[in-house]
Amino acid sequence: MRRLALALLLPVALAAQTKGVTSGQKPQRLVIRNATMVDGNGTPARGPVDIVIENGRIADVVTLDPVAMRRGDGRRPTGDAQIDATGKFVLPGLINAHTHMQSNRSGQSMGGFEYYMLLQLANGITTVREVGAEDEAQSVAMRDRQARGELAGPRILVYPMFGGARIRTPADARARVQAMKKLGVDGIKITGLDRDIMQAMEDEAHKLGLPIAHHVGVEETNAWDDIAFGTRSIEHWYGIPDAAILDGRQHFPSDYNYLDETDRFRWAGRLWREADPARLDSVLTAMVRANVAWVPTFDIYEASRDLQRAQTQPWFRDLLHPSLANYFKPDPANHGSYFIGWSSTDEVFWKENYRIWMAAVRAFERKGGTVGCGDDAGFIYQMYGYGLIREMELHAEAGFHPLKVIEHCTGNNAKILGRDQEIGRVRAGWAADLIIVDGNPLEDLKTLYPTNQVQLRDGKEVRAGLEWTIAGGVPYHVPTLTARIKQIVDAAKSK
Repeated sequence: MRRLALALLLPVALAAQTKGVTSGQKPQRLVIRNATMVDGNGTPARGPVDIVIENGRIADVVTLDPVAMRRGDGRRPTGDAQIDATGKFVLPGLINAHTHMQSNRSGQSMGGFEYYMLLQLANGITTVREVGAEDEAQSVAMRDRQARGELAGPRILVYPMFGGARIRTPADARARVQAMKKLGVDGIKITGLDRDIMQAMEDEAHKLGLPIAHHVGVEETNAWDDIAFGTRSIEHWYGIPDAAILDGRQHFPSDYNYLDETDRFRWAGRLWREADPARLDSVLTAMVRANVAWVPTFDIYEASRDLQRAQTQPWFRDLLHPSLANYFKPDPANHGSYFIGWSSTDEVFWKENYRIWMAAVRAFERKGGTVGCGDDAGFIYQMYGYGLIREMELHAEAGFHPLKVIEHCTGNNAKILGRDQEIGRVRAGWAADLIIVDGNPLEDLKTLYPTNQVQLRDGKEVRAGLEWTIAGGVPYHVPTLTARIKQIVDAAKSK
């Protein structure tokens, strides 16, 4: 994707509150004025503040003295560009800790990665952890291009899938880890592995400084192995309730087939009820002590408890690419497209599953565990970027305060990625990854969506929503981004 060729990066008519700002172009010194700031560390909002950005980093955060400002003697930072954030909230850029960079679905091209990248930026996402690339070498190259400013998109960390038929012994596992390190990856994602293979690969990965994200399945290993071997994060939730079943294995029917996804997801909805509460408490405590984080991805299973809601999300009409829409249709050939014969009984079990699962995540954090945010979009009726905002809403449903929800998707994710001294905070010296929200996300997380929400303020209808995403000091006007995304979708539909 040629950065300067993108329509979204051309000069556009921006709001009167901006000066010297062009979407997609990095100003020399940008000042965000009069903002109410929410940091990524769980502390309350504060403001007004002026935030100064230079050379892709936050140069200063200046707390304004309202009394001095009224007298006209308040000292204010200056810059060649400014955005007036009066009455608006500034947050750290969101971090998507579980995503898949995809350029095609169901064998149909989406025209490269532009659609994916712009959806991330439009939803305020400034860093992604890619966990299962179409081509791991290509993802590493894209990461490097983005870091050099040649690619419009969020910062990329590459965690390719580990595995393959050629890995039969612990020695094979170590060799594969060494090859991945040589390629230049940032970490490794594992799925189903035999215990001796998992132990060897994790040992080698730790020696080489490669963190592990584990998508546990119904396999020989579970959360106890992640605790023992030093996994950085457990993705989704398989492996945790399994480790708390007293009999050692879920009570599957005799005709259950794990590779039949209708079977797999149907019976997954009955798993949490089989976990013993006392043993589950021990698993969660051990995860905390071993510093194993949890990225639950509530959003990606939500269709299992309410299929109709998942199929009729309002942004689908204008922004859902037809290749992705086709992939979502029930089809055994597509991973996650398992809704053949899905019933209200299945949804009832999944609703119970969510209640127990959400309570477990809440208990895990209360014990001191690190909870992160990822959306796993591109599957099961979740669109890239939009899935992460929905994930935040589901964290709130699980019982977390909005300040904690924001921390999950910023400061906590930065910690999981090993970048908590660089991203995930609104702090001098940190990367200039920020979002500007016209509305109060502590009152309504829906204001984080790029699709504007109608609200009542002082008896008047007003629009509220995400207005700017600033990635590495480059401001992107969110309405301009969404207009470009719609152009991509319209062109694909016309074909």
